Amino acid sequence: MLTFKLSSSSKIYTFFLLFLLLNTISLCSSIVLPPTLFLPVTRDSSTLQYITVIGQRTPLVPVKFTVHLGGGSLLVDCERGYHSSTYKPAICKSKQCSFAKVESYSCTGDYTCLSKPARPRPGCNNNTCHSFVVNPVINTYTYSAELAEDVLVIGVQPIILVSKPRFIFTCVESYIMERLAKGVTGIAGFGYNSTISIPNQFALIDSRFSRKFGICLSSSTRSSGVIFVGSTPYYVYYPKIDISKNLVYTPQVTKPRDWMNPSEYHVKVSSIRIAGKDVPLNKTLLFINEQGTRISTTTPFTILDTSIYEAVKTAFIKALPKNVTMVDSPTKRFGACFSSKNITSTNVGPDVPVIDFVFHKPSAFWRIYGTNSVVQVSKDVMCLAFVGQDQSLAPSIVIGGHQLEENLLIFDLPHKKIGFSSSLKLQQTSCSKYDNFSKN
Repeated sequence: MLTFKLSSSSKIYTFFLLFLLLNTISLCSSIVLPPTLFLPVTRDSSTLQYITVIGQRTPLVPVKFTVHLGGGSLLVDCERGYHSSTYKPAICKSKQCSFAKVESYSCTGDYTCLSKPARPRPGCNNNTCHSFVVNPVINTYTYSAELAEDVLVIGVQPIILVSKPRFIFTCVESYIMERLAKGVTGIAGFGYNSTISIPNQFALIDSRFSRKFGICLSSSTRSSGVIFVGSTPYYVYYPKIDISKNLVYTPQVTKPRDWMNPSEYHVKVSSIRIAGKDVPLNKTLLFINEQGTRISTTTPFTILDTSIYEAVKTAFIKALPKNVTMVDSPTKRFGACFSSKNITSTNVGPDVPVIDFVFHKPSAFWRIYGTNSVVQVSKDVMCLAFVGQDQSLAPSIVIGGHQLEENLLIFDLPHKKIGFSSSLKLQQTSCSKYDNFSKN
């Protein structure tokens, strides 16, 4: 059995090039499947998107995907260079259409894209069913994503690779995939309310997978974090720690009024505390449009509705040490910045007031330490890493990637609950130490 040290996106590519040498293996049968799959995730320094690599097609090609926690499927740009001898569009009234639950409204006859060029191709075939998909980076959507299936190879050591000869995904034109990170041609969806999202589809086609997964994003662009797909425990190493223990769980809001994002993950935040004190705010604002708080891997920094943000900013500034000086923000993104000269460091980042998101009861809260609550924007300036924005048509809070980094979140789909750890730095470890060979 081959083993690989995968601690960066370049090494992930090396892995896939080596794997191409294994084409003598029959892709029509699945490799023996362990209960948990490891999917490395890197952060793109330019877009702050989280990127993973999955093998697809025949011959096998390593494809870069932006991770979309609330995405409904594996979404692929099929207009630019999709070539595969095993690509199969989902014909109307087929099992694939029924499996994806799109049969009732989405079948086409002579599809208009056949006129450019006038021949069938991946993403454009007659008599096929189509799915609704969203690019969350630009909030662009289409009902014309062709449903298809092809070979999929996913996972890394120390967990053995998994090969699926008929994995269902959605195929779109290039304009839907704008503003993704350089080299990315797909979006990997992990949404709960879709039979063809990655965790749901694996559980449905193979009973050895559970409908549970965890995300552990690295705070470094030089090392990979990980998505665990399948059963706990979830281990990191040096020392070996089960990071899936002692999480705070809260019920998932499963019926948010969010037609454009039906598979996104939401929880109910009942209050916000800073330095142990409740932030004075109108708590009805925390549940605007009955959507609750969304958890997002495609939003770089947590967004708060403007009125909530102003209250949080005021309380945070008030709780800062008296010798810390506020300064003008050097960037339009953040609204509260201060000199970092008198801020000391701890094992969980800058020593600033802790922020608690309180869930369904006072004892169920997620604590955000300095490493996730602030960001260093220049040599001597830090900013509160939250963004104020009018959220009247969206969730009042959208938790972003910066706040998720070096935390483990577990999505337990059967039990409709989500678990939160605090910073793994409290345990002297990190999300990049998820395998026996990674020592960074």
